Amino acid sequence: MNGYAHNPKLAVYQAVSAHGAVAGADPHSLVLMLLDAAVERITTARGCIERGEIARKAKLLHSCVNIIAELRGSLDLAKGGELAQNLSDLYEYMVRQLMLANAKSDARLMSGVAGLLGEIRSAWFAIGAQVRPAASGAAPGAPTAMASTAPAVTRPPQTR
Repeated sequence: MNGYAHNPKLAVYQAVSAHGAVAGADPHSLVLMLLDAAVERITTARGCIERGEIARKAKLLHSCVNIIAELRGSLDLAKGGELAQNLSDLYEYMVRQLMLANAKSDARLMSGVAGLLGEIRSAWFAIGAQVRPAASGAAPGAPTAMASTAPAVTRPPQTR
């Protein structure tokens, strides 16, 4: 259970807040949200190992694998070139590591994946100003001068 399970009103507020953030987010921000959600699930799953909550750990890691699969599926390998392919390969590696971590209840493997996701998040955050439409009135979705430095995303990732 999450920390809001004790107070249903807080849980409803959290859900509404999350849905509102997603609805108003640009593709760059959606990727950041997904990266944050994946790291949060890994962190919680590590705690589940310590508490012996094996079923919950498996559910959290399954959700994390789905998030990473969506991130991987959103890459445009044709436009993103070598960078997008390397990121795709890294996402595939993370999925394999999480599946192994789940089978072995290995918090060290989970920490490794969380670290990789953190590195990707830091880089993605750093290029935000270059890939978002300029605040000076550029149309949403219009390419910016540096947009080609980011892996091409064909569509915002979908969460399950």
